[in-house]
Amino acid sequence: MDVKVYTVNGAVAGSSSSIPDWLIRKRAAKGKGKRVAREHVQGAIELIQGLEFPEASNKIKTTKDGHHAIATGTYKPQTRVWDLDDLNLKFERHSDAENVDFIILSDDWTKIMHLQNDRTIELHTQGGFHYRTRIPRFGRSLAYHFPSCTALFSASGNEIYRLNLEQGRFLSPLVLQDDDVQGVNCIDINSAHNLLAFGVDGNGTVQFWDLRSRSSVGVLKVPTNRLLRPTARSTMPGVDDTDALSIGITALASRSDGLSYAVGTSTGHTVLYDIRSTRPFALKDQGYGLPIRNLTWIEGGRLAGDGMVLSADKKVVKIWDRNSPSSNFVSITPANDLNHIHHVPGSGLFLTANEGIQMGTYYIPALGPAPRWASFLENVTEEMEDSTTRSAYEDFKFVERTELKTLGLDHLIGTPALKPYMHGYFLSLHLYDTARVIANPFAYAEHREKLVKERMEKMAETRIRAKKGTGTGVGGEEVKVNKALAERIERGLEKERKKEERKKRRGAKGGEDEEAMDVDVDVDAGEGEQTPTELDKPTLLNDPRFKDLFLNPEFAVDETTREYALLHPSASGSKQKVRGKTAVEEEEEESERASSAGISEDESESEGDEGEEGRDSDDSSDAGELNKFDPRARPGQKNERAHQAYTRTRQRNRQSNANVNFVPLVPHTSTSTSARKAGDKTATFGQRRNAPARGFSHTTTPHTASKGGKEGAFEMSWVPASTKDPSRDRGSRKDGNTRKGVELFGAGMERGGGDRTPVLSDSERTGRSQRRKGMRSGSKNVFRQLG
Repeated sequence: MDVKVYTVNGAVAGSSSSIPDWLIRKRAAKGKGKRVAREHVQGAIELIQGLEFPEASNKIKTTKDGHHAIATGTYKPQTRVWDLDDLNLKFERHSDAENVDFIILSDDWTKIMHLQNDRTIELHTQGGFHYRTRIPRFGRSLAYHFPSCTALFSASGNEIYRLNLEQGRFLSPLVLQDDDVQGVNCIDINSAHNLLAFGVDGNGTVQFWDLRSRSSVGVLKVPTNRLLRPTARSTMPGVDDTDALSIGITALASRSDGLSYAVGTSTGHTVLYDIRSTRPFALKDQGYGLPIRNLTWIEGGRLAGDGMVLSADKKVVKIWDRNSPSSNFVSITPANDLNHIHHVPGSGLFLTANEGIQMGTYYIPALGPAPRWASFLENVTEEMEDSTTRSAYEDFKFVERTELKTLGLDHLIGTPALKPYMHGYFLSLHLYDTARVIANPFAYAEHREKLVKERMEKMAETRIRAKKGTGTGVGGEEVKVNKALAERIERGLEKERKKEERKKRRGAKGGEDEEAMDVDVDVDAGEGEQTPTELDKPTLLNDPRFKDLFLNPEFAVDETTREYALLHPSASGSKQKVRGKTAVEEEEEESERASSAGISEDESESEGDEGEEGRDSDDSSDAGELNKFDPRARPGQKNERAHQAYTRTRQRNRQSNANVNFVPLVPHTSTSTSARKAGDKTATFGQRRNAPARGFSHTTTPHTASKGGKEGAFEMSWVPASTKDPSRDRGSRKDGNTRKGVELFGAGMERGGGDRTPVLSDSERTGRSQRRKGMRSGSKNVFRQLG
């Protein structure tokens, strides 16, 4: 069930601020802090005027007649009384010491008893301060037994001091006979049977006393094993604090039926008992592990019914049903630490005293009607629903660890200045602004310059300009950032549009031929146009929610980051740098380049002599494209462009060499040799040599023939003769040119005559530096013509 809680005084429930109240008031007084002043005016209703103290408030209660509210606070220690009929402050009184507890002796505000923190007890009347006395120990709580006119004071010992106001003297104290009694924290007097209940600190017990017999009538012990949180380590006597393992009773409240008791412990638990049984029938955990400050039984609620229990520590106030303690009827989180809460009897109004300047007042219609003196609250609750509320972290800034390091505040990690949350921390907004100014002193100047530039650009848009060509844009504006993303989106939209057109064409071809032709004509005519439906189709480019993605530089995609490379591996792989070449690879490349240069020069000279201009060189025209592909950068993939270029080169070579005459593989016989002409280029060298030369007899057949080539090249052909030449016999001396001791044999061969050192040419000494002519080319599968 959704229960409404209305804040009618003080800070809104559930809000918190890092700025203290006194600073907020100081800024509001000087005209600063416009947001705080606006929330103060438009936020919550101020039900009671001046419901505040200079620093903090301790206790607050209302008189039995319901016309006045009395509260104590500091600093300076004082007591204030408000007139609830007029909803304003009636008077205030100052005291010498801070108040611990007080009780109203009369039905109105005229008689009040105060227990101060300096062991004094003060009595105040309508005229002011009346009497002061002292008790032996520092007091903790105060109660008044009306039938006997006896005031009871609990202190740090095991004694309960009694002051009889009728006799005007102290009576003998009540001594609690129990072990480990460090003090008595609270006193409760049941209105049904006047039984006294004392909450003992140290042993976790509640002792019940009857003033008629001035003796204990029973002891109630809380289940310590269920309330204490188990610890993994064992305690060491004399070293560990044994007080931390003990349980104290910090609050008591008895129901008007005289049977039910609510017991609050120092561990943040509330235990409900029926005094007829020693076993609790309900257990409630506040969740913070803080001592319970107040317990109250709420009777006669509108929706809640009877038997509701209010339990409060300094952080949270919970109201729950005694029969179902696991669930909360309503929960209130005050803006400041809570000291005391008071429920106005018979209504749904709660008054709180806290550590802030302004005291809080909450109205819950589900728990009861508004008090008689505030009956107008019933009519204004609907207007209060629209009031301005503040979030819990409105005055904080969420920062990540990297930004915290940039600001130089990473040393604050682990301190109360940073509140860990998810992957970052909550930092005070004031501290964040200060650190940002120190880290970047020109932040304000840059921000101001940016605002001026945006305003100037906005003013420039109103000028008359020439209409620009239609292109990629966002809402009629030109793309400024993430242009690659915009182009990719445009290409995707274009593909979808063409796909839809193809579907329309296929659907149109299914009908009659004439109709199909008409439909095709209409589709072709409308290819360049977009229908209004296509224009209205939401995309990233025309959606105003994503406008800043293409216009604001702060949303630019950094393609050099590791995150982008992980999300787009193909795009980042194409931009990787090519691996550098080793020294061996560079040397091989230089030698190949020099060899290719020499070959290209020889080929260009030979082609110039033959007059064949326009012939392609050995190097392919697509060599650049082939070299651009590096298989080491993209292993396992083919370069389609290089393969296509290689195919085109082969086709061009075949076309350019279509007129080349190849040498026949079948050798020519002597009969066919005479039929050949001397100028036939397809004939071999021997066939051309045996052919009859011009000006000579056809019957002359030389034994040897030679032909000089370029740069001293020499070719020789030898044909064995059919008759024996006596001049070539081994050891013959008929030739006058024959040297002594030299034996001739074969064709031009000799043996003997001493060692002769041959003279080598440059090409023979250093090796061949040019490609052989007339040999088969490795780059082109043809025989080149002889020069």
